Amino acid sequence: MEWIGELERSFATNLYPLRLPIAIGLLLAFVGLVLVARRRGWFAAARRHPARATTLVVLLLAIGIPTGWYLGSPLFIRTSLVEADPGATPAATAPSVGAAPSNPIAPNVTPAPAVAATPVVPLARERSGTFAGADDFHFGKGTARLIETVPGTWVVRFEKFSVRNGPNLYVYLSPDPDGYGDGVVELGALKATDGAFNYEVPAGTDAAAIRSVVVWCKQFSVLFAHAQLSAAS
Repeated sequence: MEWIGELERSFATNLYPLRLPIAIGLLLAFVGLVLVARRRGWFAAARRHPARATTLVVLLLAIGIPTGWYLGSPLFIRTSLVEADPGATPAATAPSVGAAPSNPIAPNVTPAPAVAATPVVPLARERSGTFAGADDFHFGKGTARLIETVPGTWVVRFEKFSVRNGPNLYVYLSPDPDGYGDGVVELGALKATDGAFNYEVPAGTDAAAIRSVVVWCKQFSVLFAHAQLSAAS
């Protein structure tokens, strides 16, 4: 089915920027076709042979409606999902103002000098990048974060994300900074077109080799959006 993807990429690159004049041209062509059909008596012929005309219309609808729905419905269907941030840490609970100490010091005892607390350095590492669409038609925006939640365990988080919907969209980790390429790691189907959500990275994945997060149409091999990640530290 890659040939359909080639047609779709050609449409997105060459025709979509000219969508308004093309729409006007198609409307004028349809009106012209109706006028030609009336002048040549096609409508009268259809009325004389209703069974043939009905069969042809039903056949066209049986093929066109499912195909059109599968290819076109993602253009206006949107979904949204918000999941908790796996990289967020709960804030420490501050002591109540005016609360008595649990172990008060006697008045005649000199308290020891306070020792400055050593700051805690988090173990988690993180890399991030900004999503960009493949072209004007395949828009994409938001942030991709590759987060090490515990040593050796990684999660990909989409934040403030939005992308053009499409059939059979999947998420991949790619060693290619420019998007889908050899050696990609599949994370699963795209959970939503908008929002903030997470994907667990399969165990054993070399996080240092990941250069981008990719949204890819698996059915027709079309890039929708990708985020190039910052360099590994």
